[in-house]
Parts: sequence; structure tokens; C-alpha cells
Amino acid sequence: MTEAQSSKNILIIEDNLGDFILISEYLEEVFKNLRIDRAKTYRDFLDKKPSHYDVILLDLSLPDKDGENLVNDILKKAENIPVIVLTGYSDKNFAIKSISLGTADYLLKDEMQPDILQKSIIYAIERKKVFNQLEDSEKRYRELFHLSPLPMYVFDKNTYRFLDVNRTAISHYGYTKEEFLNMTVLDIRPDHEKQRALDIISKNVEGKEINTPGTFQHFKKNGEMIHVEISYNQIDFKGQKAFLVLANDVTLKYQYIDAIETQNAKLKEIAWIQSHVVRAPLARLMGLVNLLSMENEDADFPKSEILKQIVTSTNELDNIIRNITNKAEQINIDEIL
Repeated sequence: MTEAQSSKNILIIEDNLGDFILISEYLEEVFKNLRIDRAKTYRDFLDKKPSHYDVILLDLSLPDKDGENLVNDILKKAENIPVIVLTGYSDKNFAIKSISLGTADYLLKDEMQPDILQKSIIYAIERKKVFNQLEDSEKRYRELFHLSPLPMYVFDKNTYRFLDVNRTAISHYGYTKEEFLNMTVLDIRPDHEKQRALDIISKNVEGKEINTPGTFQHFKKNGEMIHVEISYNQIDFKGQKAFLVLANDVTLKYQYIDAIETQNAKLKEIAWIQSHVVRAPLARLMGLVNLLSMENEDADFPKSEILKQIVTSTNELDNIIRNITNKAEQINIDEIL
């Protein structure tokens, strides 16, 4: 079904009965399924629900309001419904200006024809659909951007200045939005990483896209250094070539890696102690026990001396085990972090 064949609900805001009848006849010629409603004044319009209509046809001169005030108030209440201005030659210049205010089109009453009116209405409805889709898309982008649990920001690909930051970035880095917008992406990086960042940005500018360039170091406002995994996407932001960046803070992951490496080093040390240090007193104890088990006492090794050596070796072994226990207690990851 074409737009001309689909049902249309049209509101005509027109105080002149003759013009209203003429416009209605034109509409009935070109639209098969049609419902026409009329508002004679701006006050009458306020009693209507614009969302019930597909398009609004507006006369620029009403008894209780006209001109720019009329157009602005109608557009404000119409919201997503397209408004087409109907005007005489005397209002032509303002009718043209009304386009910049947000109306979909303007038609001169003296030149109006059924086919011209039909095209204007169909085009206005279709343009409004596309515009509404773009608005919805932009709204979803804003929601995804500002409500993201991860820090995100947009920066100009030529000047490197921040163009927008989400709430998480503001909270995480500690800068206000105004402070961010007066900074560049280089201002949150240590000196030794600035050239690396510039090299990656330039590769993206040249068309060699690196959507996930790696891990960088950033500074928060309080001076704390964090490690972040960066992902880039090129976008058009309010007419400017820009990059949309997601900065995932992986500092805790790095800390855990360091903690695990520290833990492994301590475990290796404990394993070495168990395989080397413990063996010496344990071997002596085993030898002394064997001497005690001999039936004939060796004159060179009286039992009293053997027992003394056993006590010494036992104390040495006990100290080694205590040392191992202390080292084992030190490898708690939470305490290392």
C-alpha cells in the first residue's frame, strides 16, 4: 500500500471557511482513506491531541495568534507530527523562515493544487519518520554512552581535545565535565606514553584502523596512575571527525597478576626449603635413630650424646617448619594486594 492509499488523519488549522473547504476538497481528491479535522483558532488547537494526526496544515494568521509565536507554539505541542505552513504571498518570506524553525514545508494558497498538496504531505510524513528514527538512534546512543558502566569519551581526531565524556569517566577519573572539555587526551597520559598514543591515532587517521590498540597508562585527577585497555571507533560527532573511546580500567587485574607472581615466587622458595633445608636435620635424625637402635652401644657415640644431637636436630627442624609456616601465611593474595 502506498502512502497515498493508506489512511490519513489530517488536522487543518484554518480560520477561513472558504480556504478550509478548498483544502479539504483537494485532500479528498488525492487520498482515498481520509479523516479531516479542523481548528479555527490556536485555542481550538490546544483542545486537540496532535498525536492523533499524521500531519498538521497550519495557516500563519489566526485570530488569536500569528507569526513566529504561532509557529513555535504549534511545533512545541505537535512534537513528532510534521507541520506544513499554508500562506498567502504577503507571508511568503516568513513562510520560508518557518522552515528554519522546524516546519516540514510551506505552500502558497494561491498556487496550491491537489498533486502539490499530496506530494508535500507524503514527503513531510516520510521525512519526519526518518528524522524521528535518527532522533531515536541518537537517543539510544546517548543512553548507551552516558549510562555505560565503563568510562567512555569522545575526542577530536585533529586537535585531540575531549568533545564529550560519560558519567562513569567523570566519576572514575575525578575531573568535572568542564575540566575534561578543556583538556586533550594527552593530558591524562604520562610523558613516556604520549608519542605512542599519537602514533596509534595517526594510523587510524590514515585509514589503518586499530580498534583495540592495547593497554595504556592514564592519570586520574588525584595523581593515581591506572592501566586501561583502550578500544577506538571513528565517528562523526556534531559535524566533527572524532574517535569514540572505551577505557576499561584493568589496574586490579595487573595487581592480581603481580600478586600471583609474588605468590609463585614464595611457593618456589618454600619448595626449595622443603627439598634442601629440611633434608639436612631430617637426615641427621634418621642416622641418630639408627645409632640408638644398635644393640651394642658405640663407645665413641654414647647414648647421652646421641640424645643431645637428636634434641639439637629436632629444634633445628622445628625452626625450619616455623619458617615455612610463616612464609606460607605471607602468600595470601588479599594481603599482597
